[in-house]
Amino acid sequence: MVARASGGTVALSRLWPGRADRLIIAPHDLRTADATRAAEIYAGRFVFAGKIVTCHGRSIFDLEPPSEDWEAALLGFGWLRHLRAADTALTRANARSLVDDWISNQARKRPLEHRADVRARRVISLLSQAPLVLGDTDGKFYRKYLRGLGREIRYLRYSTLDNDGVPRLQVLIALCYASLCLANQARNIKTTSRKLSDELQRQILPDGGHISRNPGALVELLSDLLPLRQTFAARNIPPPPALLNAIDRMMPMLRFFRHGDGSFALFNGMSTAPSDLVATLLAYDDTHGVPMANMPHTGFQRIDAGASTVIIDTGPPPPPSVSQDAHAGSLSFEFSSGVNRIVVNCGMPSTGRDNWRPFARTTAAHSTLTYHEASSCQFVELSAMKRLLRGAPITSGPGKVESHREAIPDGDMLTTSHDGYLSRFGIIHRRVLMISQDGTRLEGADSPSPAPGGRIKGDADFVLRFHLHPSVKASRLSDARGVMLVLPNRDVWTFEAVDDKVDLEDSVFLAGNDGPRRTSQIVIRQDARQASSVRWSFVRSSTSASATTARRNARREPELPL
Repeated sequence: MVARASGGTVALSRLWPGRADRLIIAPHDLRTADATRAAEIYAGRFVFAGKIVTCHGRSIFDLEPPSEDWEAALLGFGWLRHLRAADTALTRANARSLVDDWISNQARKRPLEHRADVRARRVISLLSQAPLVLGDTDGKFYRKYLRGLGREIRYLRYSTLDNDGVPRLQVLIALCYASLCLANQARNIKTTSRKLSDELQRQILPDGGHISRNPGALVELLSDLLPLRQTFAARNIPPPPALLNAIDRMMPMLRFFRHGDGSFALFNGMSTAPSDLVATLLAYDDTHGVPMANMPHTGFQRIDAGASTVIIDTGPPPPPSVSQDAHAGSLSFEFSSGVNRIVVNCGMPSTGRDNWRPFARTTAAHSTLTYHEASSCQFVELSAMKRLLRGAPITSGPGKVESHREAIPDGDMLTTSHDGYLSRFGIIHRRVLMISQDGTRLEGADSPSPAPGGRIKGDADFVLRFHLHPSVKASRLSDARGVMLVLPNRDVWTFEAVDDKVDLEDSVFLAGNDGPRRTSQIVIRQDARQASSVRWSFVRSSTSASATTARRNARREPELPL
């Protein structure tokens, strides 16, 4: 591991060996670089978060940003890796010019520029890409670069760390990098390592999940923690045990959330994850172990049977301080067969999040039961509070989520419940899932029932939703109690409900690489006073040979625009 670790860093002392205040090492950047984007940046076109800004000869740092995500990407300087990937004299000069422009005007009144997590990302980028910016420069710019970097580090050191979760860890990771990469920082290494260790022990749960319950947090943090481990090794300094332990716990959790096609289950703000970055991260997993079945501390269950996988949310919402991206998806599940995803949650788009965030967080955007069109969690709604808290944390939700798993003849059964609707409507949602040993049959039962000794309050209507992946071709069966599903590999699955009418309605898949996409959802509407439970099943009914026949016997719903 040491050989691989030391190979990922670059010694910088050879650039300016006589200086006491100097950069001595540059950490490796695991994030994917695209050399073709260097030409766009040189031409003055900056494409971040799905938005394009052309500077037309003006400073890109003086222009009005089209969105907060775009501005955070610009000011985080992660785009320097694309210039480094091109590795030409022109791109090196372009990188120096852009960095010089920013350093020379650090007094700009841009609130986002001073946000701790954005500043932390900028410090990490400036350290990682120092070989690009400083390789051909003179002593004057070298000193200017160090002064600008030093100011950023001092601000981080004295920041209040108000924002919990991933942003707080990013600040401590950046400070750890700074103490390792700059000369004469030995006194800070111990202090920053201790603070990072304490925060990792608090935020990375014993099963390896992040306290926010967002799978995307694992990808984001491992992208920085793995190179940090390398940097300790390259400096011949033992990494903190808490850092090593956190990485060892997070790696199996990364595998836990993956479907057969390599995509991640869409819970609590998860969007699409770059497949090449994930592959890079998993290359550092020396165990290559099979995903665990139960993550009790983070609150998820996984059932693998034959070629099928079911991943279920069986935990309460995260603490309010880290719930800005958390969703009301209790007891929702995702279901895949081989490399084909079948049932999904809507997820969160990677760009344009502000437009979709309110919907994506609702229970209706998840494959679970929605009672009286209300979400199982409630969020901060006042605009002033959202600005103050930088988001809309969860204010109330399920306090008790139970799950019991057992092996049964020819399969596995999971019995779950949550009380997110108890205080408002007097009901508890119970869900039972059973998958056959060969993975060809998934059965379920959902029941919104009064608590023991209680009664249902008010209206009792509920909706059961199963959002389908856009690659699934769905059509209703003629008896209105089932839906035929044709997968990309031509396998055919049939969804059926016992004694309930099944509708096929419009839905949206938000976590696609190319933005939101129209898809379908299977919907069952009922009244809790009239039906104590809804029983349903997904059954693999045939393969490509009979797909055409099944399609002829099905009644296709008309296509609706998104």
